[in-house]
Amino acid sequence: MNKRDFKDKVYAELTRVTKALANPHRLEIIDLLAQGPFAVEVIAGYTGLSVANASQHLQTLKQANLVSMTRDGNFIRYRLAGENVFSAWSALRELGTACNAAVEKVVTDFRKGHGGLDAVDAMTLAKMLAKGQVILLDVRPEEEYDRGHIHRAISMPVAQLRKHLDALPKSKLIVAYCRGPFCVYADEAVALLKKKGYKATRLNEGFPDWALMGLPVEVPALS
Repeated sequence: MNKRDFKDKVYAELTRVTKALANPHRLEIIDLLAQGPFAVEVIAGYTGLSVANASQHLQTLKQANLVSMTRDGNFIRYRLAGENVFSAWSALRELGTACNAAVEKVVTDFRKGHGGLDAVDAMTLAKMLAKGQVILLDVRPEEEYDRGHIHRAISMPVAQLRKHLDALPKSKLIVAYCRGPFCVYADEAVALLKKKGYKATRLNEGFPDWALMGLPVEVPALS
């Protein structure tokens, strides 16, 4: 093989990955699977796709070795093929936000109507937690919290938040976090908390980003 053939072949193979990523639904699926494994029916529900369409997108990601599948009884669960898949998505998300101002505008416009634009970054939150300055709420579904969560976070899914408001102090800043920058659970939680008179903001990143940074987490012990 000469060097031209080598380059043509290696770049052509790499496009299998980039082509698999070049779809908004598949990017959202990767973002979701960063929380852990899900059955196709659950993925379809979270992404607003039909089960058939979700399955097709998952097969494309699987063929590119970006996701893998395991059988759990009668269910097939999909997961990211490795931590490097989320690392690549995180880098792509950062690059896209930096290079395309429209991404930031969409996020900004959405957050203006959901509790404001203020958000705290992961390193700042880590320092605030160490000093006991905040109450940290994980507003993802409980199943995702049980798979792993930020150290000292309290599980309070956004759908149940209204029922537990009386248990939260109004004297401290409350920080809500969810799946990541494009997840809206935290925005919904902050909007509700502020409406009820609490001091609240969201974590800009999500749990997978926090874990990727090597910040303190709690995960279930392996049996």
